[in-house]
Amino acid sequence: MARTSTGEPAKPEAPAEQPNDLDRLAIDAIRVLAMDAVQKARSGHPGTPMALAPLGYVLWTRHMRHDPRDPGWIDRDRFVLSCGHASMLLYALLHLSGYDLSIEDVEAFRQWGSRTPGHPEYGHTPGVETTTGPLGQGVANAVGMALAEARLAAEFNHTGHYVVDHRTWFVCSDGDLQEGISHEAASLAGHLGLGKLIGFYDDNSITIEGERSLSDGEDVGARFEAYGWHVVHVDDGNDLAALDDAIDACKAELLRPSLVVVKTHIAWGSPNKQDTAAAHGAPLGEDEVAATRKNLGWQWEDPFYVPIEVREHWSGTVERGRELRESWEKVFKKHQSAFPAESAQLLARMANGLPDGWEDDLPHWDDEDGELATRQASGEVLNAIAGDLPALIGGSADLGPSNNTGLEGLGDFLGGRPQGRNLHFGIREHAMGAVLNGIALHGGLVPYAGTFLVFSDYMRPAIRLAALMGLGTIYVFTHDSIGLGEDGPTHQPIEQLAALRAIPGLHVIRPADAAETAEAWRCAVTRRDGPTAIVLTRQKVPFLSREPGAPASLVARGAYAIREEPGGHPDLVLLASGSEVALAIAAGEELSRRGHLVRVLSVPSLDRFAEQDRSWRDKVLPPECRRRLAVEAAHPMPWWRWVGSDGDVVGIERFGASAPYERLYEEYGLTVDVVVSRAEALLARDKA
Repeated sequence: MARTSTGEPAKPEAPAEQPNDLDRLAIDAIRVLAMDAVQKARSGHPGTPMALAPLGYVLWTRHMRHDPRDPGWIDRDRFVLSCGHASMLLYALLHLSGYDLSIEDVEAFRQWGSRTPGHPEYGHTPGVETTTGPLGQGVANAVGMALAEARLAAEFNHTGHYVVDHRTWFVCSDGDLQEGISHEAASLAGHLGLGKLIGFYDDNSITIEGERSLSDGEDVGARFEAYGWHVVHVDDGNDLAALDDAIDACKAELLRPSLVVVKTHIAWGSPNKQDTAAAHGAPLGEDEVAATRKNLGWQWEDPFYVPIEVREHWSGTVERGRELRESWEKVFKKHQSAFPAESAQLLARMANGLPDGWEDDLPHWDDEDGELATRQASGEVLNAIAGDLPALIGGSADLGPSNNTGLEGLGDFLGGRPQGRNLHFGIREHAMGAVLNGIALHGGLVPYAGTFLVFSDYMRPAIRLAALMGLGTIYVFTHDSIGLGEDGPTHQPIEQLAALRAIPGLHVIRPADAAETAEAWRCAVTRRDGPTAIVLTRQKVPFLSREPGAPASLVARGAYAIREEPGGHPDLVLLASGSEVALAIAAGEELSRRGHLVRVLSVPSLDRFAEQDRSWRDKVLPPECRRRLAVEAAHPMPWWRWVGSDGDVVGIERFGASAPYERLYEEYGLTVDVVVSRAEALLARDKA
């Protein structure tokens, strides 16, 4: 029986449904495939897929709107397996439901080049909506997907024309809910009233180390009620009628997100390992697999065999999905007739398209405009392009006025009022990053979010996953150095730039002035195959003069010569990013007065520079010029690749301090005198 947290039935009770033979066989097929795949791979997690097989069966065959033959259908429900270690549950469901995942793919579980990796990977397996594995991330991804659905529904739906009308489902484990990100994300979802978000908590009381009670004794249902969620309990995860009732009750609740607390038995059906930690993260063993087959009444001994009657029963999912999609297509055709421009825009945005001319309103500055902090320039850029980019949506971790991330006049996304484009994440950086991923995964929106650079540490796991999935998320990281001044070492980033640059696929752009900031946004918005971090100053910086033929648009190529000696054969190359470019230019001018030929490079993005062809890199950074000095108010590690053993780096390898930023730059050696001295020391090596 399904019941609410008060103990009342979720809806008027019907006679208890007992699984018929086909239901039972269809469910046991999931269990057998899971334990067979884990056993063959000699690694994996069989217990949770075996426990959740009834839930997966009921949800995927009776409730979830999906079409196995069209996994990218716009108005499909999204399904997130947050406990990604239980990946064989998802792979079994995909295979049996009729997705393009063969039994040979299932047999290749966890093997090189297979479509069934150890944890689900977005873009790798048809039907997998997000990469999960780091626990808690999927919960927050699901929140982002539900948020995106609500925002797009508010934008494109009209009375009688509901073209965006789907749910987001997630399954989570004890581990997901122990991770702090789940608290952040669930609190936000409850506050926003995301009524089309429905989660299932697998309450099996087992973790890798043993009983959950070793580390956790909280009442999960009460916790989610406190967040503002609708909570339903299912006392027996094998009770199909109770699962149906619970899901129906959640679908009827449109004002709050829902959580179904499902009591299950890990490795259900295993005579010796059910309800034990031994079934969590290791194969059952050949003898136990055979014993489980016998205990389940599964009469087929061959591994990975699914009887024809079970396949025919599961095949109904394909027909059901086709009917659901075709029904939606009829609705969409009516929408196209009534609102042709909106329909075209929705399709384009779901395909990651950008409107023509969106860049036309990018602001321009010149040398006479004085000084401007790049965070302020970023805010001007955002508001200049927001009208041309209706897909742009974002906010910050309660730092909007400092990050300059607010979209003026475009409203706030709030519970019951999803029309706004300003998101308020609260001080929840980790969830903010993962919610951003969910928005990007859903499609139709260009999401961004801001915080101080030092707090990128709080959201680093989500940034890493965005890079792994190739998502076009945008991060606005302000207060980028000791230049933020008086707040002191807790807020002054030192190692964060190096750490972010180490993430494969993440573009880190640290613009030197307002002009480069505008180009950084151009790069970030047009890049749809990976995330971009725009790193910005708190302090004001000057507008920089550039060499003829070296416009700020060269930010897209990662590095360019912003100051050049006549002749083009420098004795020394100075490299810098962000606020230190002006310092490098001043040092270059002093070195020039002393008779040295100096080229100064603005290097807004080491990542983008590394991706350029060799001819461009050699043109900008001549290989024959081995005297190279990099300057950056951060840890020097990333620069050694570019300066080489004959070069040097002026950087910071200790924590900051509390003082006005001008004093800090002097104390930390980020001055013209120090740069000139270090440069002349390099040049003196040639004469030694």
